[in-house]
Amino acid sequence: MNFSFWEYESWINNIDYCIVGSGITGLNCALEIRKKQPSAKILILEKGILPEGASTKNAGFACFGSISEILDDLKTLSEEEVITLIQKRWDGLNLLRKNLGDRQIDFQQNGGYELFTEADSALYEQSMSAISSVNKLLTPVFGESVFSETSNNFRFSNIKPRLIYNRFEGQIDTGRMMQMLLKKVHTENIRILNGMEVISFTDGNSAVEVITNQFKFSVKKLIIATNGFASRLGLEEVKPARAQVLITKPIENLHLQGTFHLDRGYFYFRNIDNRILFGGGRNLDFTGEETDITGTTSLIQNKLRALLKSCILPDTAFEIDRQWSGIMGVGATRQPVIKAISSNVFCGVRLGGMGIAIGSLVGRDLANLTLNS
Repeated sequence: MNFSFWEYESWINNIDYCIVGSGITGLNCALEIRKKQPSAKILILEKGILPEGASTKNAGFACFGSISEILDDLKTLSEEEVITLIQKRWDGLNLLRKNLGDRQIDFQQNGGYELFTEADSALYEQSMSAISSVNKLLTPVFGESVFSETSNNFRFSNIKPRLIYNRFEGQIDTGRMMQMLLKKVHTENIRILNGMEVISFTDGNSAVEVITNQFKFSVKKLIIATNGFASRLGLEEVKPARAQVLITKPIENLHLQGTFHLDRGYFYFRNIDNRILFGGGRNLDFTGEETDITGTTSLIQNKLRALLKSCILPDTAFEIDRQWSGIMGVGATRQPVIKAISSNVFCGVRLGGMGIAIGSLVGRDLANLTLNS
């Protein structure tokens, strides 16, 4: 590119820390570095106009796992590892709230509910019978019972008569959260360049050469926080996972408030004022949804509409206002990957669909790993 002297010196030259990705993790990483190194020159590269992964496209669930999701985690992790993971999710949510403020992100703790369709009888029985043991497992984290049984007071149809209630679960406004984070980053004199995709990098020990779709340059430390797009940069333990979402137009006298999980967390919905946001369904086509290309498919969107009609709003007319998708980073477990790739390259990825819960914490830990290396 044809940089002027001013552009080169102000934005490109002598970068101490270059962060790839301006989502929850990348922005929190930048803010933590600024806190520890007030004079460092920090640059964030973002390939989209807005953060392109899931940070501005998620459902806004302030959650740490439903009963069935925790039972799934216990299939690949030990009890100690599951406790540690949920502690990180809970600490991450509290860190997000502390850093930005509940009012600024419209945090509402309306509780969360897990419901089961008639076809999920085995999962229903297993989850209900596990309430006591999971509450005991999580006592070190919360100090009290998290889950309890409750009745179906929402007029859902074609589901089991009892729901599992989590009083600690909440919801946020994702757009406001990201606006607040970006405002803090700009206030701290941290530069962001949008439309910049990192193609490759080479650690030469004294510096890292970074090749982008626009130009190449050198930085002292490179930090990868792209999560769902991490595999493009050679991080094979992270696979992309597309999550499709829709939102209804306003519904008069909407009868539900809170966050709701279905089918081990593969489906999820919530109210946004008097609308319903409904997402998920990648388990209908794991192969097709293992992609970092945004878009929607009729298979999943039709299933979301069908569940809205048959289970969630059986007696209410509704119209779809908007459909979209976001890209998550998943893997063999939901444990995040925070590690040094080489002497001067680090990553914090594989948030496992829990970016709101652990993104702030992963960003902080990633910054400290980089600073202490």
